[in-house]
Amino acid sequence: VQLVESGGGLVQPGGSLRLSCAASGFTFSGTVMYWARQVPGKEREFVAGISNVGGNTNYADSVKGRFTISRDNAKNTVYLQMNNLNPEDTAVYYCRADVGRTYWGQGTQVTVSS
Repeated sequence: VQLVESGGGLVQPGGSLRLSCAASGFTFSGTVMYWARQVPGKEREFVAGISNVGGNTNYADSVKGRFTISRDNAKNTVYLQMNNLNPEDTAVYYCRADVGRTYWGQGTQVTVSS
């Protein structure tokens, strides 16, 4: 199993970013996918999840209405569109898949600062 995140960077408050997670080594279309984030010194926290065919999504209260999770099963990729970012969204963002056990990508840094 391999999960590779990309799309992070530095953005001003109110800005947007789109994260991608390219997956391989398992049946992506049959697997629920998640995004999580972590700030140094704090536990990793759930951000969003999406069902295997994308019909069901759920979000942390802190990102509802601003973030959108989606997936393209033809490309084995899950996305996180992040709008109206604020400094509290600064974190390393991770992609997660539960395939027998939990797998994480290496993470991508998102920094929201003026």
